[in-house]
Amino acid sequence: MNIPETYDYLVRARRDSWAALESVPDEVLSRPLLDGAKLHCIKDLVFHIAATEDFWIREEILREQPLRLTMPALKDTQGGPVFAAFPLKTLLNYWRVVEHSTLAYLPTLDDDELKRTVTVHDRPGKRYTVDGLLWNLIIHEARHVAQISVLLRMQGIAPPFLDLLNYLPMPSA
Repeated sequence: MNIPETYDYLVRARRDSWAALESVPDEVLSRPLLDGAKLHCIKDLVFHIAATEDFWIREEILREQPLRLTMPALKDTQGGPVFAAFPLKTLLNYWRVVEHSTLAYLPTLDDDELKRTVTVHDRPGKRYTVDGLLWNLIIHEARHVAQISVLLRMQGIAPPFLDLLNYLPMPSA
């Protein structure tokens, strides 16, 4: 699999994940279940996944303004744990905007772009290839979506089945 194919899996799995989250009561999504510095609830995780993609692709790889700053409800936020008070719809709309931007960027990937070195602005001396940063994003999302699934299960809610196997094309016989 390559990055665009793997991202396509994430997009399809997101649709099922988002639909499941939209059916969960707000008090469950806002409940403080984590004691991290920035992540306390499922909504914090939802924002964090989208904001991380926005940061790495828009700010670091493309050196453009993050999309969060274009959204009035989110432009003054710095991260969690403040998103329990936000409507899930606001957070998912942000994620959709980020996804749309990523989908516009992915067709530009060629060998030169994947091998291009990015110097990270807030980590002096750290340099990564675009390829490495994109794989980091993919794995980052998978880890946090699994975390959301566990948090839902802890509250008696069955998460959607998001395994890659659920999205693979069926080979012809």
